[in-house]
Amino acid sequence: MWQGAARALRRVWRAPGRPCSSGCGDTTSAPRTAPTCWSCGSQGVPAGGDPLFCPSCRALQPPSPESDFFRLMDCDQSFTVDVPNLKRRYQHLQRLVHPDNFSQKSQTERDYSEQHSTLVNEAYKTLLTPMSRGLYLLKLKGMEISEGTDTNMDLEFLGKMMEVNERLSAAQSEVETDKIEAFVRDEEKELTEDLDHAFKQGDLQKAKELLKKMKYILNLDEKVKRKKTLS
Repeated sequence: MWQGAARALRRVWRAPGRPCSSGCGDTTSAPRTAPTCWSCGSQGVPAGGDPLFCPSCRALQPPSPESDFFRLMDCDQSFTVDVPNLKRRYQHLQRLVHPDNFSQKSQTERDYSEQHSTLVNEAYKTLLTPMSRGLYLLKLKGMEISEGTDTNMDLEFLGKMMEVNERLSAAQSEVETDKIEAFVRDEEKELTEDLDHAFKQGDLQKAKELLKKMKYILNLDEKVKRKKTLS
C-alpha cells in the first residue's frame, strides 16, 4: 500500500501548514535545488515556498519521492499526533489537490491531482490510528511485523487473549459483551500509552512487541462489534 503511493511521487512537496504532532521528531532537511516546472520549464519555488504549484504558470506539480507521510501532513515524525490538526491539514490539502478542481486542466495535471489526492488520503488514514501509525513508524526505521504465528509472543498475553475470546464466544447477554468491550478499550488505551513511551525512548523492539499485542486487541475488538451487531 505505502510502496504503491511512493511510486506515484516525483518532486519535492513540503507545503506549509500547522504542525499536527508534538513530542520528539525532526522535520528539518538540507537545502535542495528547486525543481524545474514540467509545464513552463521555470525554476521551482525557493526553500520555504509552496511547491504544489509552479510560481510562474501555476501548474500543479507532481508529488515528491522524498516526502514521507509525516512530512506530507506537516507532522513531526512521532507516535504522538494532534488528530484535530491532522484533520485540518488533510482538509486543506484536499481542497487544493482534489481532482474535481482540475477537470478542465491538462491530462498531466489531472493525473497529478489524482496522485496527490490518493497520497493525501493514504497518509491521513495511516497517521490517524495508533496501530497504522506505529507500523508506519517502524517501517520508516526499517522494521516490519511479519504475518503469521509468532513463536516469540508473550505466552501470558496469548493465554489471556484465548480466555477472553472464549468468554466472548460464550457470552449470552449484552452485559457480558459490554464487560469484554470495556476490557478491550482499557487494553487498547494502555497499549497506546506504552507505545508512545517506547517510541519516545527510541525502543523500537519494545514498540514492535507492543504493536503485535495491539493487533490481537484490535482483532478482538472486531469480534466484539460483530457480536453486538448480531445480538
